[in-house]
Amino acid sequence: MSNPHPHHHISNTQDPDPQFPNPNDDPNPNHPLQPQSHPQPRRPRGFAATSAASAAAGTINKSRREREKEKERTKLRERHRRAITSRMLAGLRQYGNFPLPVRADMNDVLAALARQAGWTVEPDGTTFRQSPAPAPNNASNMGTYQVMSVESPVSGSSFRNCSTRASVDCQPSVPRISESLSPASFDSIVVTESDTKVDKFTSTSPMNSTGCLEAGQPMQELHCGEHGSSFSETQYVPVFVMLSSGVINNFCQLMDPDGVKQELQQLKSLKIDGVVVNCWWGIVESWVPQKYEWSGYRELFKIIRDFNMKLQVVMAFHENGGSDTSGMFISLPQWVLEIGKDNQDIFFTDRQGRRNTECLSWGIDKERVLRGRTAIEVYFDLMRNFRTEFDDLFTDGLISAVEIGLGASGELKYPSFSERMGWRYPGIGEFQCYDKYSLQNLRKAATSRGHSFWAKGPDNAGYYNSKPHETGFFCERGDYDSYYGRFFLHWYRQVLIDHADNVLTLATLAFEGIQIVVKIPAIYWWYRTSSHAAEVTAGYYNPTNQDGYSPVFEVLKKHSVTIKFVSSGLQVPETDDALVDPEGLSWQIMNSAWDKEINVAGHNAFPCYDREGFMRLVETAKPRNDPDRHRFSFFAFQQPLPLVQSAICFSELDYFIKCMHGEINNVES
Repeated sequence: MSNPHPHHHISNTQDPDPQFPNPNDDPNPNHPLQPQSHPQPRRPRGFAATSAASAAAGTINKSRREREKEKERTKLRERHRRAITSRMLAGLRQYGNFPLPVRADMNDVLAALARQAGWTVEPDGTTFRQSPAPAPNNASNMGTYQVMSVESPVSGSSFRNCSTRASVDCQPSVPRISESLSPASFDSIVVTESDTKVDKFTSTSPMNSTGCLEAGQPMQELHCGEHGSSFSETQYVPVFVMLSSGVINNFCQLMDPDGVKQELQQLKSLKIDGVVVNCWWGIVESWVPQKYEWSGYRELFKIIRDFNMKLQVVMAFHENGGSDTSGMFISLPQWVLEIGKDNQDIFFTDRQGRRNTECLSWGIDKERVLRGRTAIEVYFDLMRNFRTEFDDLFTDGLISAVEIGLGASGELKYPSFSERMGWRYPGIGEFQCYDKYSLQNLRKAATSRGHSFWAKGPDNAGYYNSKPHETGFFCERGDYDSYYGRFFLHWYRQVLIDHADNVLTLATLAFEGIQIVVKIPAIYWWYRTSSHAAEVTAGYYNPTNQDGYSPVFEVLKKHSVTIKFVSSGLQVPETDDALVDPEGLSWQIMNSAWDKEINVAGHNAFPCYDREGFMRLVETAKPRNDPDRHRFSFFAFQQPLPLVQSAICFSELDYFIKCMHGEINNVES
């Protein structure tokens, strides 16, 4: 478009004043906006132009960065909100016996609370009282629609009112939300535990405590029942007892056949369903590759068959440090250790370069560094040879399940908290990804993301005995939730998932038609922190803003395995410096597995000596408030000592087995 003012000229030294027009200007009289027109500002040139452009670009980039940061903060707040909601719903299901659906929302919660208070809630949301409130003193009129003063189960005041007036021994530990919670504090610890003890034998709903009843209301089944009365006529949970690793020596010889027979006779009298035997890779293939020695196990299995007991076998591809009841040290095969002398990168390695010979690094799963074989080929050859050697026992149904060792202690985890490396409870442990094969994998993953400088482990994650708040990586708002942190932790977990997938693919091929079992660890310390540092270093990326077990269980479901959860059976101490939550961890793992229709079994992490400890195991195996009536498919009991040497535990073990079998009644208790 041509200039409508061809004679218009602006001086380079003085800007024209619009109030005093230049008489030399020749304005267009027909232009409707002529009285309001303003001359165009002059365009800066040279250095001024460059400075202005840079300032404008800087302002735009700064604004964009601020928007990106705000998006990240919004995402983080939403993740925390969802985590809080998930825990609230889990608490209502567990402690309040509310039959909430899996994808429940706040409408479902409000409807459940209203129904609990005696109101009728129709599907369209219409809510009304079906009958008027009965007179308080007329106990005979107390029915389904009795109305009481009810607060939300997640209200702090309702918990205080119930817990301070109820019996300490009958009041459950109920998750609650901090009253000081605000959107600005979502990165802090938001889930706390009430200070009351765990009620093991009565209803765990907070509204059933005596302190929550109004005057004149009836007392209905509010007494604490005797041990076992709650488990009569419950579902049958098979119980297997783990035999000591010391029954077979390092030369694959049965050490004490008569002692084994005496122990099995004791177990048979207790109506044990079967026994669990560890088959150690370091014993069977100890000296020469692919030369397997099964003689001691053959003799042991024959004795078990004579007692007509079921057998579960563990393919133990890890080292036994002598921490079990036998005190016997069993290393990896000698020929593997010889290879390790020349190539130490076949073992897991920490940031300081120290090697852990407890099991082989997952970095060599597909590396031909074991006399021409990969690690998963070595595992498969052993499993296939075992299946062929004991084919008669599989055919007769004596062997009911095979557990596959997938990591340290036979559990699916990194050896991140190894005592031989100086770890002591409750340290967070260290990442185990510094062997050259794992670093190559990390480098490939970082390059594929376009960030090759991410090909390293975090340098501020602390040491074995550090606490989360002492590190820059795991502290509140730490680097674990940065772009790099999320990349690294996703990769670290994916290596664990890939290892499980590779080994289980071959295990299901070797043991076709047999129940496959995988052991999941119970890493409950620092569970009530945002980062869940101890779980993260072990390979479970389970911070408060996501479920770290669900992706792992997706792979396990693919292979139709049964997970064996290591139940701690511990109570939270009054002075809890490690922010432990064994009940919360158990609830998360079991429900995550059951939601995916995966069978769950149990295994005690610590030996039990008293009835209280046994009853905690029973409660974990048979959740009384689960509306879907889930239960363990079996329970593997680790005894403190052979029963013939521990008569003090005999009667308590007998009681435990009867509770698991659902045979305890009020007369026996």
